[in-house]
Amino acid sequence: MTKMKGAQILVECLKREGTDVVFGYPGGANLPIYDALYDSGLKHVLVRHEQGAAHMADGYARATGKVGVCLATSGPGATNLVTGIATAFMDSIPMVVITGQVRSYLIGNDAFQEADVCGITRPITKHNFLVKNVNDLARTIREAFLIAGTGKPGPVLVDIPVDISQAEIEFVWPEKIEIRGYKPQRFVEGHRGQIDKAAKMLVEAKKPVIYIGGGAVLSEAAAEIRELVDLVGAPVTTTCMALGIYPEDKPYSLRMLGMHGAAYTNYAVQYCDLLFNIGARFDDRVTGKVETFSPKSKKIHIDIDPASIGKSVAVDVPIVGDVKKVVRELIKEIKALNAKPDYKDWWVQIEEWKKKHPLNYVPSRKGAKIKPQHVLEVLSELTGGDCLMTTDVGQHQMWACQFYRWTQPRTYITSGGLGTMGYGLPAAIGAQMGKPKELVICLSGDGSFVMNIQELATAVDQKLPIKTIILNNANLGMVRQWQDMFYNKRFSYSGIRPPDFAKVAEGFGAKGITITKPEDLKPILEKILKDEFCWVVDCICDEDEKVFPIIPPGKAIDEMIMDMA
Repeated sequence: MTKMKGAQILVECLKREGTDVVFGYPGGANLPIYDALYDSGLKHVLVRHEQGAAHMADGYARATGKVGVCLATSGPGATNLVTGIATAFMDSIPMVVITGQVRSYLIGNDAFQEADVCGITRPITKHNFLVKNVNDLARTIREAFLIAGTGKPGPVLVDIPVDISQAEIEFVWPEKIEIRGYKPQRFVEGHRGQIDKAAKMLVEAKKPVIYIGGGAVLSEAAAEIRELVDLVGAPVTTTCMALGIYPEDKPYSLRMLGMHGAAYTNYAVQYCDLLFNIGARFDDRVTGKVETFSPKSKKIHIDIDPASIGKSVAVDVPIVGDVKKVVRELIKEIKALNAKPDYKDWWVQIEEWKKKHPLNYVPSRKGAKIKPQHVLEVLSELTGGDCLMTTDVGQHQMWACQFYRWTQPRTYITSGGLGTMGYGLPAAIGAQMGKPKELVICLSGDGSFVMNIQELATAVDQKLPIKTIILNNANLGMVRQWQDMFYNKRFSYSGIRPPDFAKVAEGFGAKGITITKPEDLKPILEKILKDEFCWVVDCICDEDEKVFPIIPPGKAIDEMIMDMA
């Protein structure tokens, strides 16, 4: 056995856990770790702000399905990670967050750059550790990766005092890890009887809707979901976290449901007789007013987390288990029943809703400002749905859901639960590091983009060919929309004066361009998407354009506002 410092043990553990890249920023309390990284052979990406490190690790995890890793120093370095940790926690993203800490004997003495990061992050981590003994370090890192990536995934924080990083011991790799009280494999298969009930209910239903959430993506269940939907021929809708798990160019797709989902989708969910939830959590953006949500339907819910079942909406058949495994067994049972469901009348009704309430907008006139929806349609056409797209949060995020055609899982990377502005660019960097051969597009707004604009320097340093497309309406668009619709047009501090994004991009070493005419969109974007350089494309858009449909706060999902006419 070889004697190693704690920092060297950490780096060796990361390598053995299959870590490809660490996103981080050095400081006093994590300098021993950075010294160990220097000649470790492990890839490190120097961010320009610690929040960017957390979002990069998150984007990497969403794009690859692997555990993302980020690193920061103590005090302000650690607290700067908080928003990124909360973002990952809300969307169940597997991430190991490593923070430096002041010397263990100084903890609690208000030492320079001390912060109780374990206490601060306890509500937004799946688990966290303060390493008090260097002999516990290797086992702690192994446990952190196990907890982060199994069961319902999530971020795990490991806080390492600087003296623990410097202490020297003989390194022993813990081959087998068992955590008392944590048995994530206990319920993964699902209850046989409940699966049988679900199969019978699905084939006997007359008006079913299959509703897919991010848990199905985390379970890598795309093949099983597609086989199930094609087997029974039922309509399928997804949350924004599951876009692409069932291709939206297929006839069974109803696309996204919820606050800004298609009207015909929300009607189908509201008036179905069976709502089959697979890996979603009945969040408020889907249900609207819970008391009136899908009132006449029987409900089935598959989820790896028993605490998520019945949390918001009561269900008739709960199934605790891993989506991939449960759906696989469900398919076997449906085939064994040898019954072909008859949803013909239901599809007639849905097609009527589609004709009456399509997703559309008034196209741009020549010479007028660009319609933001048109940008998404052009991107969808030029990429054929074949790209990784990250977004920030706001109107542009919802237009991406509505007007881009999603065909593959893990290609729409967005902050769904927390709704974090400034997420898009660092997440794109993480996604590109994880998928270097893929086209990565960051879709942003003029408000969101400036929140982590400094990470353009990171993208350029790493020579990443990320294409940032800004839908620039010189406003905090969704805030302005709500002020227009629900606050008597009192536009309180929602107008902003954006910088010249093309010049800013050039200042960071990227390429930049401003597009003002709708007719220029396609030819310019076509060239830029083929270029192997980092680009910022500033699209000057109509400031009065709104996202429709919209479910007003406190209303049922069939009480949508379709437009302002």
